[in-house]
Amino acid sequence: MADILSQSQIDELLNSFSEVGTKAFEEIEADEKGKKAKSYDFKTPKKFTKEKLKVIDGIFDNYSRLLSSYLTGLMRLYCKVNLLSIEEQKYYEFNNALPDYVLISLVDMGVNDEEITDTSILYQLSNPIAYSMMDRLMGGNGIFSETKRDFTEIEIDLMRGIMSKMISLLRDSWSSYIDINPVMSELETNSRIMQSISPDDVIILVLLEVEIKDVKNTISICIPALNLEEIMSKFSDRYSARSNKRYDANKEAERRDEIMNGIRNTALKIDAVLAETQVDLYDILTLQVNDVIPLNTPIDSNVTVKIGNNVWFDGKLGIKNNKKAVRIDNIYKN
Repeated sequence: MADILSQSQIDELLNSFSEVGTKAFEEIEADEKGKKAKSYDFKTPKKFTKEKLKVIDGIFDNYSRLLSSYLTGLMRLYCKVNLLSIEEQKYYEFNNALPDYVLISLVDMGVNDEEITDTSILYQLSNPIAYSMMDRLMGGNGIFSETKRDFTEIEIDLMRGIMSKMISLLRDSWSSYIDINPVMSELETNSRIMQSISPDDVIILVLLEVEIKDVKNTISICIPALNLEEIMSKFSDRYSARSNKRYDANKEAERRDEIMNGIRNTALKIDAVLAETQVDLYDILTLQVNDVIPLNTPIDSNVTVKIGNNVWFDGKLGIKNNKKAVRIDNIYKN
């Protein structure tokens, strides 16, 4: 019966397991405090790869610079716009985070493609930025007392014009990929009215950080994932077609001839130089009418013909059709 453990041995074994388990749990708990894990929903996997997100990042990074220049000119002080983040999430997450009173517009991206039926996005300007802009445009210093109130009709009309221009700048940031003509179709101050997107639809949320003097807040651009996938598939096809395009010798020859014809018709300034010499500054300052400057060049020497700073030809000076002319004797390779 030596193979059977006694009660004391069993208790000792259980205690050792308990200590190991407690220690492991404490280590895991310590790791969790040091690192925050990001939740991932396996039921709704991400639709956009890193490559696609990188393209979107480039588009809106370019848009940030365009918007920064526009706002700086409009506000007459330096305004900074940075791309803060690009996230993929459900629409209800974005909508639930909006305050009761907002400036949010429905935008038709205006993609010139009959196969794409819906290209609507949402463009939301945060209240602190809106209030600061309105205060400066109305003669203030851009400092406002934040109030939880709806926007007045005058404020809405003012911001409608500004936001329309801000939205139109999207055209330039997308121009390298696809032709669009974004137009603001609606402007609302109540986020609950905007029901153009289903709550469970996946969206791409682009956050831009706007800094106007001492005010810093965000612009949110909400793009339905399905719409964005359709748009991106179009300019992906365009680039594929370009890369698969075969070399056409005839078209290449035509293109070369067209370029050469343009160059041939370009007007150039040509200088015919009789001679060159060096003169002291004192002599220059004391020159009088009828003074003679010796060139120390033989009378039968050739005239140098220059284009820019380079000598291209030389020849003899003469007369043709009662006008001075140069007969080309030598051609130099440049």
